[in-house]
Amino acid sequence: MTQPRKISFGKPWITKAECSAVLGVLAGDVLTHGPQAHAFEKEFAEAIGGGHALTLCNGTAALHLAYWQLGIGAGDEVIVPAQSHVATVHAVEVVGARPVFVDCDRATGNITPEVIAAAVTPRTRAIGLVHFVGIPCDMPAIMQIATKHGLKVVEDCALALGTRWDGIHAGLFGDAGTFSFYPVKHITTGDGGMLVTRHVDLAQKISRARAFGVDRTFAERAVPGVYDVLSLGINYRLSDINASIGRQQLKRLSAILERRARNFAALKNGLVDLEHVTVLDITAANQTNSHYCLIAILDGPLAGQRTEIIRRLNAAGVGTSVYYPHPIPRLRYYRDKYGENLSRFPNATRISDQSIALPVGPHLEIDDMAYIAHELTTIARDLTCSKIS
Repeated sequence: MTQPRKISFGKPWITKAECSAVLGVLAGDVLTHGPQAHAFEKEFAEAIGGGHALTLCNGTAALHLAYWQLGIGAGDEVIVPAQSHVATVHAVEVVGARPVFVDCDRATGNITPEVIAAAVTPRTRAIGLVHFVGIPCDMPAIMQIATKHGLKVVEDCALALGTRWDGIHAGLFGDAGTFSFYPVKHITTGDGGMLVTRHVDLAQKISRARAFGVDRTFAERAVPGVYDVLSLGINYRLSDINASIGRQQLKRLSAILERRARNFAALKNGLVDLEHVTVLDITAANQTNSHYCLIAILDGPLAGQRTEIIRRLNAAGVGTSVYYPHPIPRLRYYRDKYGENLSRFPNATRISDQSIALPVGPHLEIDDMAYIAHELTTIARDLTCSKIS
């Protein structure tokens, strides 16, 4: 009998370097929006290959600022995926625009150029897309649609640090890209976020808006405490404590991505012969998956067995999650407000109802992947036989 293990779904990779960095900030004079945050911005932009990077308190704040400062508001429509974390759409709601939900691709979980093009109306002002669990959307084709119709593009890259299309990093195609540094993401700052943009004017607007709309930071004030307010703003700044953690994490980004890719490949290979289980992944060689997790879709006799499979995996010590528990239009707030015909989103519904997210993080090794594959295979075959008999 295989000995049960304790395999957590996600675990931050924290070292003495992060602890030392935090203590260094605490020993200094600046704890918020200071030199560590600005250095983190510079290093992050260098790591992804360009753009202007702006630290923020979390990824949702980045999404909110993106739509707000792009001028999206009441009366506007924003095309969004039915399959995503609710933050992707909450940001549209908060600025007063209407989300227009579209279904995702069966093989990747991403919205496609075809469904976007079909959803454009005279009221469409923006496309809000998500690179689902780090699998890249077809950004060149999506940007062609955006250019044709004069639409803004916001890329939700919360799970896409390391995601690329033709070598260009996710977040650098559209008008803004937003990242999350929640503890189980590719890198963490404890909690935090980043917005990247290719547009210097947008970067300047967002830089002011994240800090009350003031015209100068405390370091730029000739007289302490004296400043002006140029525009409406809010407090979405990232502390130097968080930023110092992020800077150390960023130094290990290549190793983190390599471990995730190795683990994903091993787990996917371990499931290749398992009937009624499909793995979401990239579909062409010019795409780079960030390998946030492995999404296993259960079909056939396993389709209605997810809860039991998860129960047995967890009992065997395998941590799991679900990305995401409902298509967004089925969540009570959006269901009550918009009353969407949920049959319009069959692929999103399939992923929400029939998928299990399995861990591939850098805290795990190849033998952990073999263990997960063995346990899932054993459980699935047992349930399949029981269902047939």
